[in-house]
Amino acid sequence: MSKVLILYAHPAAELSRTNRLMLEAAARLPEVTVHDLYEHYPDFHIDVEHEQQLLSQAELVVMQHPIHWYSMPALQKEWLDRVLARGWAFGHDGHALEGKRFWLVASTGGETASYQATGRHGHPFADFLPPYQQTARLCGMQWVEPLILHGAHHVPPVEFQRHVERYLEGLQA
Repeated sequence: MSKVLILYAHPAAELSRTNRLMLEAAARLPEVTVHDLYEHYPDFHIDVEHEQQLLSQAELVVMQHPIHWYSMPALQKEWLDRVLARGWAFGHDGHALEGKRFWLVASTGGETASYQATGRHGHPFADFLPPYQQTARLCGMQWVEPLILHGAHHVPPVEFQRHVERYLEGLQA
């Protein structure tokens, strides 16, 4: 049984340097399961029962992905729609995820400065978090402060190493 379930969604994982290196480091930790959604469900046909079983075993659920159009990749959204079902994850009889921790670990192509009111995207990054926060809240999960890597395509190696260390610390906390 894994205490940590990393739900990884990257539609072009073979092109990812940062997420790949982070996942390789995470996979070496005990009690961590890395679950690559695009690898398991390239056709978007999600095995809901299997996914719910994985979630049931986890204490920390990590949603890890690059930000696509200010949100999650399409398969991650489909996964949420199918797996976090009323009566299981939320609603009158939906208590399966209560008390578990929810941690968003994401990367952006844009620099930190681009996520400011005066930046390219016109909003601080925190303005894009409410759907994630509300998902955790609706399911009775504890929201963990997100770990975001801005400018992932050209982050200096020393800064990236510090990011990976924070990531590993969060997985082990």
